[in-house]
Amino acid sequence: MYLSSKRLNMNNRRRRGNPLRIVFLVLLIGIGIYVNQVVIADVPPLFLPTPTPTRAPESFVTDAELLVNDGKLAQAIDAYKQAILADPKNTGNYISVARLMIYLSRFDEALEQASNALLLNENNAMAYALRGWAQGLTGDYLNGIASLKRAVELDPNNHVPYAYLAEVYGLQYESNTAILGVLDEAIAYSQKARDINPTSLETHRARGYILELTGNYGEAVQQYAAAIEFNRYISDLYIRLGRVYYSPEVGDYPLAVQAFTQADLLNPSDPLPDIYLSRVYQTQGSYATAIQYAQKAIVDDPTNSMLYGNLGVLYYRNFDYPKAIEMLRLVIQGGVNDTGVTVEPLVLDYGRIAEYFQIYGLSLARSGVCSEAVQISEALIKNVSADEIAVYNAGEIVNICNGTNE
Repeated sequence: MYLSSKRLNMNNRRRRGNPLRIVFLVLLIGIGIYVNQVVIADVPPLFLPTPTPTRAPESFVTDAELLVNDGKLAQAIDAYKQAILADPKNTGNYISVARLMIYLSRFDEALEQASNALLLNENNAMAYALRGWAQGLTGDYLNGIASLKRAVELDPNNHVPYAYLAEVYGLQYESNTAILGVLDEAIAYSQKARDINPTSLETHRARGYILELTGNYGEAVQQYAAAIEFNRYISDLYIRLGRVYYSPEVGDYPLAVQAFTQADLLNPSDPLPDIYLSRVYQTQGSYATAIQYAQKAIVDDPTNSMLYGNLGVLYYRNFDYPKAIEMLRLVIQGGVNDTGVTVEPLVLDYGRIAEYFQIYGLSLARSGVCSEAVQISEALIKNVSADEIAVYNAGEIVNICNGTNE
C-alpha cells in the first residue's frame, strides 16, 4: 500500500512577498522609533511639580536696600538672608547683614555672619572690622581689638575700623576705668577716623561717644545728631543721644524722653530704651510711669537679672516693699519669675549690684524680716566696704531692725 507523498513534501515552492506590505511594515517601524526617541523624550514624567523660575540673588539685594532706605531693618535682614541662600559665596551680603544686625543689637548673630564672610575671604578688612565691633559690643574687648587691628592692617586708609576701635576701647574703659591708657587709645582712634573721613556716620558716632565719655556733652550732642542725619533708623544712636540729654550736666529730660521713645519705636524688642525711660521718669518722681517701663524691659529680656533689680528699686521708691522684695529676691537669690522664666542670681559687687542689695536689705528691714535683712547688712560690710553709701545703708538696716530709726 502506498501513501500519497503530496502532504509530506518538504520541498514545496514558497510564495513571493507582497512589496506593498513590506513597505507598510517598514513605515510602521520607522514611526515607532520616532515616537519612542523624539516624542516621548519630550514629554515630562507624570506627577512631578512644574519648575518655577529662580529669582536672581541681585533682586533680593535690591529688596533689602529698599527696605533699609525705608527704615525696615529687620525685614532687610530677611531679604539679605534670601540673597545669601541664592548666592552663598557672595561675601558682601554677609557683611551687609552683619552691619544691620549690630544696628538692631543682635550682636551674636552679627558675629556669626561676619565670621562666615571671613570663611569665604580671610583677607576681607570689612569682615574683620564688623567681627571686631560685634566682639567688643558683647564685652569681648581683647579679641575685638585684635580683629579690628587686623582690619587696619588690611585696609589702613579705611576710617571705619578706626572708628570701631575707638568705640571698643571706650567700652573697655567704661567696664574698668582703672585700666591705664585705654581712654587715650579711644581718643586717638576716634581722631584718626576723623582725619581720614570727618563726615561719615561711623566717625560721628565714634566722636560722639568719646566726647560723651570725656564729659564734652554739648559737642557729643552735635556729633550724635550728625550721625542720625546719615541714618535716621538706628535706634542705638537715639539711645546715645538720649543718654547725653539725661546726664546731670545737661538734664534736659523732655529731649531725653523724646530720644529714648524714638529708639524704642525703632527697635521695640530692645530693653535698653525702656530701662532709660524708667530712670528718667524715676528722676522726675513719676514712679508709676517708671514702673511701667521697667516692667516692659523685663518683657523684652526676661532672663536679665539686672532688670528685676531696676524694677525692685522703683517699687521701693514707691513704698511698695512687698513687690520690691519679690523682685530683688530674684536678683539676690535667683529663682523663677511669674511666667516660669529662670532668673540667675547676681554676685554682690560694687556699683549698681551693691545698690540692689542695699535696697533689698532696707525693704526687708522695713517689712520686719530682720533675720534676712541683717544678713544682707553683714554681706555689704564684708564685700563692699569701700563703698561709703553701702556701708551707711548697712548700718541703717540694723538701726531699722533695732527700732532706732522709726
